[in-house]
Amino acid sequence: MNSIKPTKPTESELDILSILWEKGPCTVRDVHDILAQNKEAGYTTTLKLMQIMHEKGLLARDTSSKTHVYTALVSQEHTQKQLLDKMIDTVFNGSASQLVLQALGHHQSSPEELDKIKKYLSEMEKLQK
Repeated sequence: MNSIKPTKPTESELDILSILWEKGPCTVRDVHDILAQNKEAGYTTTLKLMQIMHEKGLLARDTSSKTHVYTALVSQEHTQKQLLDKMIDTVFNGSASQLVLQALGHHQSSPEELDKIKKYLSEMEKLQK
């Protein structure tokens, strides 16, 4: 395994990670075919990007067969937390409440989502007492 500490993924790297999180281990061709459905991407660009992600410690590569298979080395939850922390710090001046207010004010939440948010806030209040 790579000893390099994983870095924050770029937008293009997040696209690839999202595919691997959803589908599990994939070849470059598998990833490229999915990417090509939504945006213009050359196969060699996808290949190079996945090789760079491997070097950065974001992906593992199984070379035991002729076709290399890649797996995400970083979890979706860890990556979401890392990116969210950075966004809160840089975009919302460290205020998680501003992020939540913006998200709720500009996104139509379902009654189920609102119930889930209320329950979570209630649990947080109990923990702080």
